[in-house]
This record gives sequence, structure tokens and C-alpha cells, in this order.
Amino acid sequence: MKKLTFIVLAFTILIVGTAMAADPINATTETQFISTTSGVVVMGTMTNSESIVMTASTMDLRDNPPLGAFDDSSYPGGWFWEGESPDNTWELENWGVASLPERQAVMSYTESVLADNGYSEFNEMQSMDTGNKVANQKNFASTEQFDYVAFSDAMGRATTSESLLLDLVSQGSDASERFICPFATGDAGFIPPYCNVYEMGSSFTGTQVSEVTQAGTNFIAKSADVPIQASYSVGLSGTGSAAAWINSHIMEGRTGGYYYDTDGEGSWISFWNYDMNTGDPYYGIPAGSGWMQGVDLVYKEKTTASGMIEAFSKSMAVQDGVRRL
Repeated sequence: MKKLTFIVLAFTILIVGTAMAADPINATTETQFISTTSGVVVMGTMTNSESIVMTASTMDLRDNPPLGAFDDSSYPGGWFWEGESPDNTWELENWGVASLPERQAVMSYTESVLADNGYSEFNEMQSMDTGNKVANQKNFASTEQFDYVAFSDAMGRATTSESLLLDLVSQGSDASERFICPFATGDAGFIPPYCNVYEMGSSFTGTQVSEVTQAGTNFIAKSADVPIQASYSVGLSGTGSAAAWINSHIMEGRTGGYYYDTDGEGSWISFWNYDMNTGDPYYGIPAGSGWMQGVDLVYKEKTTASGMIEAFSKSMAVQDGVRRL
């Protein structure tokens, strides 16, 4: 009996509202571009593997965690008041030390193909660019096409796996310094902190497959006008087992109370979470993060098929930004 499996699913996560959104990392002065193109046609065995990990920060990523923390040894007792959270205060001027806030992004991509005892055709195009991008461009892009048929008398098998991850975290941003659009605004003048992670990918193992995958992301931009994006899609048919998934955990902040202050030597902004009464110990407000958490979203989805697969298709996309398209 012929078994028919048909799966078509599209999923999009869209972070909405000016009070919650990611702010991309701006590029360093020197940027890099890496691209590869591969093509293989073989009867026998073929392997391909790739791994990319990129960490980018608006400050020095070598001292993370925690983000943006510093301790001015020349200042008696250090910079922070006892028990004060490092994301409670932004230093503005005159101190001569590093200042908050800080944003960090981590992007990773892994891929592997193992085809044994069969006929294989494999083609791929990949590129990595660390320069600033606009909304319709990508920092990382991958397109792969793989066809495989096992030798009937040799117990052949093909196994593929692919995964794209984007991890975004921020201590917040000054909205007035992050937008080109004159009509764009933050939340009370700020882009609040966030801690968002997205992972998506697919896998297959079997004796016959025709597969196409695409992956891409952009997270480096000159201003917050450009939303951070990640996408992944897979389409295949064959005999075996296929799976595709997306996992995400989104934590977005809101701006509570805040005030500007100065002591004649320097000036700073302090944030106060009036819901939890956390703020600046100098003013008798208990220590802790002055920001509020406005969203905690966990989304997980996985689609599988096993047997004679006539069609398997899954498309996933994330757009995370104050100004979405």
C-alpha cells in the first residue's frame, strides 16, 4: 500500500509594540565577507559539515557576563553601590570609564550531511557578511540542494541535519540615538532590555531523498529602524524520517520610572521599577534592575513524518524589532 504524507506549515513570530523589541548590533569599522559554493556528484560516499558561531557586542564582549558591568578601581568602593545591579544605572559623562548600556547578539549555524553507499548530488551556496544590513539583506544566507538514492544491495543511507540559532540580549538603548526615522519612538524614550533566543532547523535520515533548505538571518544594522530577522525553510520528498522544528523563548522589558542625576563630577540615568520597588540604593530605593519585564513567551513546535514521504514542507520566520515591516 502506498503511504502518502503531505505537510505544509508556515510559522512567523512577530514581536509587536514599541515597548518590546530587539535593537540590532552596529557593525565594527572593519567588516568581513565570506562566501562558498560547493557542488558534488558521486557514486559512493559523501560528507559535508559546517559550523559558524559569531558573537557581536556594542562594547567589549570579552568581559561578558554580565553585560556592561564595570568597576572603576579609582573610585572608592568601586562604581556600584553595595548590592546595586549593573543594569540599574547608565553613566553619561565625565567619569572616564566605560558606560552602560550594552547589547550582544550570538548567531550560530551548524550543518552536516553523510551519504553512504549510494548516488548523491549536492549543491550549496553560503555567505557571511559582518557589515551593516538593511531589512531586505542578510548577514548570513544559506541555500542547499541534496539528492540521494541508496544502492539497493549495499544497505546505503543518508543523514542530514541543520540548525540556525539567534540569541539576542540587551541592557536597553536610548531610542533618540538609535532611530533615523523622525516618527519612530521608544518606550518613554528608551528601547527596554530584552533576552530573546530563536532556534530552528531540520533533519532527515533514510534511503532516498530530494531536499532543498534555506536559512538566513540579519542582526547587524546601523540603526534600530532595521528589524532583526531569522528564517528557515525545508522542502523534501523521499523514503525515511524527516523532522523540522522551531524553539523560542522571548523576554521583553518595559520602562518603569527613571530620573537623571549628577554629583558635579559625572551624570547618569537611574531606572526604578516601581512595581517591585527596585532602583538606586543611594536614594534609599532597594537595589536591583530598574526595568520591568513585560513579556515572557515560550514557543515550541516540531513536525515529523516517517515512511514514504511524498511532500514535506515547513517554513519559519522571525521578525523582531521596534519598526517591523
